[in-house]
Amino acid sequence: MSQLEDFNPNGVGVKGSLFGLPFDTENAKVVVIPIPWDVTVSYGSGTSQGPAAILEASAQIDYEIPDIPNAWKLGVAMADIPEVWESLGKSLRVESEIYIDWLEAGSDPADKEEMTKRLSKVNAQCAQLMRYVEQETEYWHQQGKTTVLLGGDHSTPLGHILACAKREGEIGILQIDAHADLRKAYEGFDYSHASIMYNVLQHAEVTKLVQVGVRDYCEEERAYINASNGRVVTFFDQHIKEAQFKGKTWNEQCDEIVAQLPDKVYISFDIDGLDPKLCPNTGTPVPGGFELEQVNYLIKKVVQSGRKIIGADLNEVSPGTDEWDANVGARALYSLVSLLGVSQGDLEFKNY
Repeated sequence: MSQLEDFNPNGVGVKGSLFGLPFDTENAKVVVIPIPWDVTVSYGSGTSQGPAAILEASAQIDYEIPDIPNAWKLGVAMADIPEVWESLGKSLRVESEIYIDWLEAGSDPADKEEMTKRLSKVNAQCAQLMRYVEQETEYWHQQGKTTVLLGGDHSTPLGHILACAKREGEIGILQIDAHADLRKAYEGFDYSHASIMYNVLQHAEVTKLVQVGVRDYCEEERAYINASNGRVVTFFDQHIKEAQFKGKTWNEQCDEIVAQLPDKVYISFDIDGLDPKLCPNTGTPVPGGFELEQVNYLIKKVVQSGRKIIGADLNEVSPGTDEWDANVGARALYSLVSLLGVSQGDLEFKNY
């Protein structure tokens, strides 16, 4: 018997595979692309360790989802973690920290030439990473796979989003996030984690950005949203909570959110969109946020609306000193992939 035919979902999982499942990138329908990169983070580092930590924590997940029978049979596998990029990211993180420290100390003019060189080096390598991610995504698409990117910080999905848009045509993005991420080249970094959605919106294929849970943003970002002529719609965390206090249900609010999305939807899930009790070690934690079940319900409503989820990313998981963040991240990833499977017709909703 093959490993798949012999697999017992009630028993011990396959060592070293994502969720302990008996799939590899050849026989899986969904390939998770890990990107261990947190070069431009402006607060806490460590999200580059997210993919490896989630892979390890995923082995102890049980597979049953109440309304998605046999979700594990979808077939999901993680590609190899790219060691070259992981190593390069570590060395570039040192360069970035020196540059950020210089900025925060007042940008001494005497060091400007040296710091400009450091910044240029980081920007050039980040541009190369973006192209690598785009090419890697296109490769898996050519193999007939659906892809999910696993960061790393929130700068990592740019190439993935562009490759998905290239394949699908016009798309909208549902962004779960504590931050708007609409700053232009934050701190001088062209590919900053705080600039991901600004960079995405430079591409016409992305016709709509719907942000949910935002609770930390600047004047520049609010102005960008207001000037977008409806291309960017933001459901701020404060407004969501106040509506709930006044009696509006989360179901009703989800309907309003989903109504803003086009037919083809990409999910960008920054783990800091959750309550920080679930992700205390994430790069930039902010009080407030969602329970994981609320995010899963929102994505379920997207699927039930008939819209198609064409790709997704999960990012900003930093393991810290224990497995808690990775544990939550692994469960978020499993739910996200399973709902994607329903959306694409490979799984189905069914109460059982």
